[in-house]
Amino acid sequence: MATTPEPRPISGGVCFEEWDFAALGPEHARSIESNDRRLMTRRRLLALGKDFLARAKGEGVPLDARSSLHHPHAFNGKQVSRLWVYLMRPKAEKTRLRKVLGRELAKDLDSAYRNAYLCVAVEHQHLEVSLRIHADAWYDGQNLVNRVGRDGLGPWLALLNELSGFQLRLHDWRGEWPCGNLTADQLTEFLRHYTPGEHQLVVDRRWPVPPEGAAREAALGEEVPGILLAELERLLPMYRYAAWSQESDHLFS
Repeated sequence: MATTPEPRPISGGVCFEEWDFAALGPEHARSIESNDRRLMTRRRLLALGKDFLARAKGEGVPLDARSSLHHPHAFNGKQVSRLWVYLMRPKAEKTRLRKVLGRELAKDLDSAYRNAYLCVAVEHQHLEVSLRIHADAWYDGQNLVNRVGRDGLGPWLALLNELSGFQLRLHDWRGEWPCGNLTADQLTEFLRHYTPGEHQLVVDRRWPVPPEGAAREAALGEEVPGILLAELERLLPMYRYAAWSQESDHLFS
């Protein structure tokens, strides 16, 4: 990804507005005239991310926040249909992981998506909170697979079933595994198909934000940022379990 300086998070309360969604729709996604609108959305998301950093630190999980590009660029296919804030391992943790991986394997670790990350995202007609392990973050995916192999399915299954309302997803497959009522057989099926380095692993919760109606009005409510932060907090034990860290070091063990 092209590296650009992070904008300043907005100060004060964070509430979404109509343009946060409209500027990501087909009519505006390619328009540079909508860049300023999307910049405001990006700053809102960063403010949410910075708020969550303090919560995570209080739980003993150091994280850093970055945000996605708000302007059309070659990296995003010259259109912006989704904006998000990444919450991933900070520089000190990347340095530790580099020592484990070696220089060659860790050369692209600075790219946010090459780390397991928590995410709050805005799309034209959706809000999302998720944990994502990109195919290029193979070390985090392999760390999870190795840990499950050592611990058995039980601990991971229990964590997933604490996340009622979320879905476990595999790459771009149409299948999904609803959290809250997963069985060991279903998780075994998932792991049979999941290959770190080839597939993305996602645990997400998505709320529809249609163009009009009660759901649209609800998405603009002042309670929504608090709900998103609370849902991120629910994902923190899953992040802590899956992502490589000094306390969850199963990559080469």
